[in-house]
Amino acid sequence: MDEAARRYGTTARPGDGPRGGETAQTLDRGLRLLHLVADAPGGLTVTEAANLLGIGRAAVYRLVGALSGHGMVRRDGDGRLRLGAGVLHLARRAQPLLAEGALPALRRLAEQAGATAHLTVVEGGEGVALAVVEPSWTSLHVAYRTGTRHPLDRGAAGRAILGGRSGSADPVGTSGELQPGAYGVAAPVLGVPGLEASVGVVALAPLDPEVVGEQVLAAASAVATALAP
Repeated sequence: MDEAARRYGTTARPGDGPRGGETAQTLDRGLRLLHLVADAPGGLTVTEAANLLGIGRAAVYRLVGALSGHGMVRRDGDGRLRLGAGVLHLARRAQPLLAEGALPALRRLAEQAGATAHLTVVEGGEGVALAVVEPSWTSLHVAYRTGTRHPLDRGAAGRAILGGRSGSADPVGTSGELQPGAYGVAAPVLGVPGLEASVGVVALAPLDPEVVGEQVLAAASAVATALAP
């Protein structure tokens, strides 16, 4: 034990010192690379990744080797970097946690609006209902199954997500786009890194856009708070 440790009762911890700093930097770069690849629909070349990260190609190759070993990144036939199947495995493991975190806000929303509330996330370019809560006091309501998929440009949930991509938090209302006679209002969940989602309700009767819109906005904000790191 050195003099400082003896005097102050401290000992070195894993990650302290130059080598620990290098490890943290490598981890940070690997995670940044993963995000860059995720945000590039057409993939990235090693040169593009190096320029975006501000590091050399050799360093990118080392990062790619480590990420590929865990299935997080792969190289396609043209040598471009794309997400690997390992990301899907992590996403599936994370989905129950997302649903659990959103349930309290969805329950409140369903009871307030008297309509079926749902959390919809983006998966494979489509909207997927990840969590659904039906109101307890209504005699009739829409049966909306968890796992239901739909295009993002149809229905309030998907349209709200598209609005969120452009920075709009405004609620979106639709009528009969996914199911004849069904009305929906949804708002995007913003401010959660790596998550594209919306919170909304669907009902068999027209919904008051002002009242329900405020309720949906409040629920989306509550979900964002619950899921934020």
